[in-house]
Amino acid sequence: MGNWTWRMCYPQKKTSKSIRNIVVESRKKNLLHVDLCDGNIYDLWHVPGLFNLSHITQLALSHNKLTDLPPCIVDLRNLEVLNVFNNYIEELPSQICSLKKLRHLNLGMNRMSALPQGFGPLPSLEILDLSYNNLSEASLPSSFFYIVTLRALYLSENNFKVLPPDIGKLNRLQILCLRDNDLISLPKEVGDLAQLKELHIQGNWLSILPPQLGNLDLTGPKHVFKAENNPWVIPIASQLEMGTSSVFEYIRSETYKYMYDRHMQSSLEPPEMNSNESKKTSCKTLAT
Repeated sequence: MGNWTWRMCYPQKKTSKSIRNIVVESRKKNLLHVDLCDGNIYDLWHVPGLFNLSHITQLALSHNKLTDLPPCIVDLRNLEVLNVFNNYIEELPSQICSLKKLRHLNLGMNRMSALPQGFGPLPSLEILDLSYNNLSEASLPSSFFYIVTLRALYLSENNFKVLPPDIGKLNRLQILCLRDNDLISLPKEVGDLAQLKELHIQGNWLSILPPQLGNLDLTGPKHVFKAENNPWVIPIASQLEMGTSSVFEYIRSETYKYMYDRHMQSSLEPPEMNSNESKKTSCKTLAT
C-alpha cells in the first residue's frame, strides 16, 4: 500500500500509445511474446494491463529506463524468457524466484551490486546473463549455486576478484564467461564442471591456473578457451602462444603440478591491479 500511495502522490510519466496498444493486442489475440524494447519506459506500473498478461511466455524490456522490477512480476507466471538488458536496475525483488517456468533471464548492463537473499533455485533456469553490472563474489547468496539447471552463466564485466568454490555445484554448465573482471585466481572446483564447452577468462589478473582445470576437455573444435590479457607466469604464457592443446597438456603434467604447489606456497603478492572502472561503466550510457 505504501508504494501505491507514493506513486499516486507524484506525477507519472505517460506511457506511449504504441506501448499501450502492444499490451491490448497481446490480451485480445492471446499473443505469447511481448516486445516493449526501446519504449522509454521508466516504470512498469506505467504500462496499463501488463501484469494481467499472465499467459505470455516472453517479455522483452531491454533499452528502457527501468530502475526496478516490481514484485508483481510474479503475476506473469508463465514467463520463460525475461530480457531487461540495458536499464538502470539496482535491485531485484525476491519474488522473481517464483517464476518457475523461467528459462532465460537477461539482466545484463544494469547497476546491480547484489542479488537478493534466496535468489535461486529457479527450477527451469538455463541461461543467466549478469554481465556489465557491479557484482562481486560477495554479491552471490549461497542459494545462487543451487540453480543446478544452468547451462550458460555470463558474469563478464563485473568486479569479481575470486570465484566462490561453490561454482563447482553448477555441474550442468556448458558456458562460463568471466571476461574482464578483477580475478586473481580460479578455484580448483572449476575442474568439476565436466560439461563445460566454453570458458572465457580473458582480461583479468590471473597468473596461474589450477591443475584441476586439466580435468576438462576444452581443446576440441567445438570448444572455446579464451585466456588472453592476463599476467600469466612465463611457462603458461609460452604454452598459450602454442595453442589451447598445449596449455591443457602442460597443466596436466607433474612438472606443472609441482610448480603450481610451489607458487601457491610462496608469499608472492598478486600483481598490482590498476582496474579501469570505465570498462564496466562505459556501456551504461546506452540507456539514455
